[in-house]
Amino acid sequence: MPFIKDKALAADSFTAVADDAALADGPVLVSLARFQKDRETLLARNTAIGVRLKSDESPELLGEDVNRLSLVALEFPKFRDGRAFSWARMLRTRLGFTGEIRAVGDFLYDQLAYQHRTGFDAWELPENLTLDDFNRALAEMTNVYQPSADGKKTIRELRAGL
Repeated sequence: MPFIKDKALAADSFTAVADDAALADGPVLVSLARFQKDRETLLARNTAIGVRLKSDESPELLGEDVNRLSLVALEFPKFRDGRAFSWARMLRTRLGFTGEIRAVGDFLYDQLAYQHRTGFDAWELPENLTLDDFNRALAEMTNVYQPSADGKKTIRELRAGL
């Protein structure tokens, strides 16, 4: 599965660790349940930590630890489930998260630009999407209607000369 970070193909430095598996060396990506269960051990490792949130798990469940994480992976279980858009925006605007926000799961080409606008900066692309598709999707929309985490002026603001 292609991995994109900083708008280019990249190697994923995180190892996904199942809830019942031993922790790998180096940066790990764990579920929220695993993070809550092994919080002290994970934080004491002095290496990058990522947490994968299911679509029904709010980033607010991470509490103050959100700023101790390097990565939050937000799951799209079905392309019709858009809660991860809200979670990404919440992470960037309300919680002040500056680490990597990764889109994982079932999403479509048409959703890539808005994922980027709401705060995503890394993607595990579905097999049917390529880097060229990704870059084309981000360039298609030059003006936007909704305000978002990227701070881009909306069409209304542009018309009003703001």
